[in-house]
Amino acid sequence: MKKILVALMLLAVVFTPCFAQGAAEENTNKIVVASDIAYPPMEFIDENGDEVGFDIDMLRAIEAVSDLEIEIRNTAWDGIFAGLLNGQYDAICSAVSITDERKKTMDFSDVYFNTAQALIVKTETTSVTTLQDLVDQNLKVGVQIGTTGALALDDYDFDESQIKEFDTTPYAVADMMNGNLDAVVCDAIVANDFIIDNDAYSGKLKRVGDYFNEDPYGIAIQKGNTELVEKINAALAILKENGTLDDLYKKWLQ
Repeated sequence: MKKILVALMLLAVVFTPCFAQGAAEENTNKIVVASDIAYPPMEFIDENGDEVGFDIDMLRAIEAVSDLEIEIRNTAWDGIFAGLLNGQYDAICSAVSITDERKKTMDFSDVYFNTAQALIVKTETTSVTTLQDLVDQNLKVGVQIGTTGALALDDYDFDESQIKEFDTTPYAVADMMNGNLDAVVCDAIVANDFIIDNDAYSGKLKRVGDYFNEDPYGIAIQKGNTELVEKINAALAILKENGTLDDLYKKWLQ
């Protein structure tokens, strides 16, 4: 029995340093960031199956100037905020608009981009230039569920049957092209991407009216995680100072 105890003690001596070394090498700065990667030009899957876009490049740039190791997790928009509240990931970077309502349940980084909402219709449409036109003519509008675009419709006296919500903006645009909607509300940069850069819709779409409901984008972070907020803000400050964010604006948004 004594021989067995001695052997076990020797094994403990041999292996304890190894376990300690493994714990020391574990990266405590690794974070998981959720993103709905179906939102060009901010984040989308390209023809090669790669995750690309402004937000993707920005997260990689944040990695490069900080001690953070970032795992990007493709997550459907419907439920993405619930996942943050439940601790399934540490942050969300997916063209998330900073709103007072969202600030109640999550923290935000500094603003990294300002956009607004836009109304897009088919090129041949001439009777619609504003959301009020849709209300007055009892026309149908599509919007991505849970977005600030959807919230913008609350300011108008739409009948419930006039509004159709979608999991993604591309689904809404496709439904409009199929003749089931008269207009789509989405972020201005997304509207411009469909109108200018999307070959499938070249010459088939136009933006009407003025931009509305200004939207500042920020990275949403679990409520109370001030350390992560500070690290991300410090990284964003570096990227603004060294011109990286300007380069990404030119690459993806102009």
